[in-house]
Amino acid sequence: MRFQAIPVVRIFDEDKAKAFYLEFLGMSLDWQHRFEEGYPLYMQVSREGLVLHLSEHSGDCTPGSKVFVNTDDIEGLHRDVMSQGYRYCRPDISTAPWSDRVFEVVDPFSNKIVFNECA
Repeated sequence: MRFQAIPVVRIFDEDKAKAFYLEFLGMSLDWQHRFEEGYPLYMQVSREGLVLHLSEHSGDCTPGSKVFVNTDDIEGLHRDVMSQGYRYCRPDISTAPWSDRVFEVVDPFSNKIVFNECA
């Protein structure tokens, strides 16, 4: 039996979401959907095994949520993310109280993603 959890993250602005998730975090746009022109956007972005759904639909999720993501290369991910020069988020790697190395990014909609590398 296999499972894959896909968090749904609330967004409010397509351009800001794409700048953050595609350009800054280096994710790919897998697909996007609107019921028709002028309706809210729903899209899937991914990077390797990390998959997120981003939704402008008000009933899908709560802004200001947190997603916890384990990775096996925090240094490489941090270096790649920081090389993008995104001016609104400049995270540092730190040691969490549980002894893992982490860095946290906050998207333009106050959602947080914590990248964690197990000690």
